[in-house]
Amino acid sequence: MTKIPHSRLRLGAVLASALLVLTGCSMFHRHTELECMERAMYFEANRSSRDGLIAVGSVVMNRVQSNQFPNSVCGVVGQKGQFAPGIMTRRMDKAPPQVREAARAVLRGERHPLIGNAMFFHTAGHRFSYDNMHYVLVAGGNAFYEKRKNYLVTQPVPPRPIEGMTGR
Repeated sequence: MTKIPHSRLRLGAVLASALLVLTGCSMFHRHTELECMERAMYFEANRSSRDGLIAVGSVVMNRVQSNQFPNSVCGVVGQKGQFAPGIMTRRMDKAPPQVREAARAVLRGERHPLIGNAMFFHTAGHRFSYDNMHYVLVAGGNAFYEKRKNYLVTQPVPPRPIEGMTGR
């Protein structure tokens, strides 16, 4: 039997841990795609409307489809600095029924009809001086936008909030 040096074992453990973190998983509990979507909706839009929940989920799925982000729901939601701090580790009791229903609907293919290709959002009351933010929707207290070249931005300020566009 070949003996593996202690330093190589330690390096292997560090690399494995880093891989788990980068893929949005913890070392103690691997979340399902549904749980990750619920976490995104819960921590980003919990006290929101159904439209706000579906819009957050639509952004997650747009990112999954993009080659600029990880290709799984948990990878996107767990990506450092992209969503609410601790989104994958904070305690979350069972998702409220409206969050669970919206998460399932998005994973089955429902998208907010106005979200388009938006892959970003922020709290609706915040303003930024960037000239590349093309706003597509305000729903559930968040402003959703696409990043574009500044000369392609036709909606540089968030539009009026719109609610009631998604079913149920």
